Amino acid sequence: MKFFRLALLALALLVSLAIAPPAWADPNFTKGSDYAEVTQALDELLQAKNSPNQAGYRGEEVQQKLADLQFQKYVLETAKEQAQCRNETGRTIAVYASKPKKSPTPQLYFLGNGQVTDDDWKCSGVYLPSGAQVALTPNAQAEELAEPIAFKIVDGTQLIAKSNPNSGVLEFNVSPAKVFTASEPGWSIPNLSLADIEATAPNAPIED
Repeated sequence: MKFFRLALLALALLVSLAIAPPAWADPNFTKGSDYAEVTQALDELLQAKNSPNQAGYRGEEVQQKLADLQFQKYVLETAKEQAQCRNETGRTIAVYASKPKKSPTPQLYFLGNGQVTDDDWKCSGVYLPSGAQVALTPNAQAEELAEPIAFKIVDGTQLIAKSNPNSGVLEFNVSPAKVFTASEPGWSIPNLSLADIEATAPNAPIED
């Protein structure tokens, strides 16, 4: 009888492992909504490549958008860790983060200089206040934001935020997957100033 119970327990364990991936398994970002959106956008852009004006882009903009989407697709297919945000700006910044599977809606946290978000959490992007001087893509010209925005990244992205040592412009190592404004449905985008953010004590979940 004891042997039968042990055999039954072993069988149940094997079935459980076959059905559900173990907790230590790498995340598979190709099953998420980000992957579906990126591949759809990539397919649509490739189809519109020969008539960029109809797609709302200039020729060089098509190439840049195509490169951004291909990079995002590559990240989603190869990343082994949750997206993280690293702050190398010299001041506190505001980021969106969530605990996958427990509280997936991104919430606003404050990330201190030199800090990196915890890899058990998912950093979904960066909050940028109106008046901020930013370059939204690695090769873009700096601009002053007229309204607050959320800079979204795809799952698995390792984002680094830096301040240009000469101009103080906020720069990123990746292009945004999306940019949300307060008037659009999506994330909560409060009206904070740069001073508000810099004066707030860091509270983001970070790497030990």
